[in-house]
This record gives sequence, structure tokens and C-alpha cells, in this order.
Amino acid sequence: MTRDVISLQIDDLSQFARALRARLETPPSHLEMLGQIARAAGYRNYQHLRAESTPAPKPDCKRVEKALRYFDGQGRLMRFPGRTQVQWLCLWPLWARLPAREEMTERAVSARIDALTAFRDAAQLRRSMVEAGLLSRTADGSVYLRRERPPSAEARALISALAARM
Repeated sequence: MTRDVISLQIDDLSQFARALRARLETPPSHLEMLGQIARAAGYRNYQHLRAESTPAPKPDCKRVEKALRYFDGQGRLMRFPGRTQVQWLCLWPLWARLPAREEMTERAVSARIDALTAFRDAAQLRRSMVEAGLLSRTADGSVYLRRERPPSAEARALISALAARM
């Protein structure tokens, strides 16, 4: 005899867990209940369920379009924007093209930045990348390292749009 597969969609897992706990004689805590439900659904824990089920945020297309205007057809930054939010968004494509987990000297970073820009102001871009948390440097500024962190939805969209241009 075959089993019937019954699909169940729960719009609010927290409310479902609360209702289920109310019917149990000795209920576990709310977080334990969420964890048990997640494990029963095939996830390691509740955090794993949240990570897999939470949709990725949608990028703000207007911000991405505004930032794209500062790049030429080869994906080089033509000029540095005046607004800080647009500046920091425009730094992400530069960050993406720097080598990961490789210590670089100030000159090496400047040479890479100069290759990625149509204007020559690597010092300003280096400082801005450090301020934005995209690069770290030693106190004397002799060693730079790209900081690994996930880009925002807008930054991912901008990096993809520039890659498609080239």
C-alpha cells in the first residue's frame, strides 16, 4: 500500500508552533518547538530553515541604475560620485575584482584600482574602501587585505550588470 504525500504550507511558523505547544501536556519552549519542527521538516535547526526559506532581498533598481551611470562600457569607474551612498555602492565592483585573501602593498592596490578606473585617484578610492569596510589595512598603511563579506542585493546586481556589459 502506497503512502499519500500531503503537502502542507505554513504561512506563520511561529504561530503554528504556538498553537501546537498549547495542545501538548508538557510543551517544550517556543524555540525548542521551532527547532523540532524544523528538524522534522528535514533541516538541521531553525536557523537552517530560516536561511533556506527567507527570500533574498530585491535590489533597488533605481540605485543600481544610478550607480551604473558612473561606469563605462569596459566596466571602469569614470568618476567618483558625490553622494556617499552611491560612492559606497560603486566601490563594490572594484572590491569584487581585487584578489581575495591576498595581502597587497599600497602600490599594488593603487595599480589595481587605477586599472579599474578611468580617473587617477587611487588614494581616495583606497581610503573610501577602508571606510566602507571593504578593505583592511595595517596601522602604517603598508599592507592591505580585501575583507570578505557578502555584498548587498544592490551591490550584487551592480556587479552582475557590469559583468554583463564586459
